[in-house]
Amino acid sequence: MEFDATFVALLALLTFLGLLVVLKVPGMVNTALDGQSAAIAKELAEAKRLREEAEALRATYAAQQAKAEAEAAEIVAAAKASAARLGDEARAALEKSITVRAKAAEDKIARAEAQALQDIRTAASIAAVDAARALLVDKADASVRDRLFEQSLGDLERRLS
Repeated sequence: MEFDATFVALLALLTFLGLLVVLKVPGMVNTALDGQSAAIAKELAEAKRLREEAEALRATYAAQQAKAEAEAAEIVAAAKASAARLGDEARAALEKSITVRAKAAEDKIARAEAQALQDIRTAASIAAVDAARALLVDKADASVRDRLFEQSLGDLERRLS
């Protein structure tokens, strides 16, 4: 019988395949593939768990951000209200201060006017007395001058009191 190269290649292939079966290479390959498949499945489960945690954290942070924005808006609104209230209070205090100062100024002016009138009256009385004295000195004798002077002093004291 003659062996050609094709037949020898077939025998070599069958021997190799038989050797693979005897050494349980397909089982080892299957076991290795199962291990790889299990590792990949485990990594996929871990990735899914991590993704769910990340989404939960994102949702938590989004809720916290919304809460912080709401609190910031409340703080801004409270600050605006407080500023408006303080502005109104300051405006009212300023108006009250202006009113009090205006009243004090008016009172001071009234007192100054009254004092000026009193000073004018006093000066006019003194001038009148001096003029009367000068006339009396020139035209009256001593007894008349003394009597008129006493009378003028009495009238002046009544008017000034």
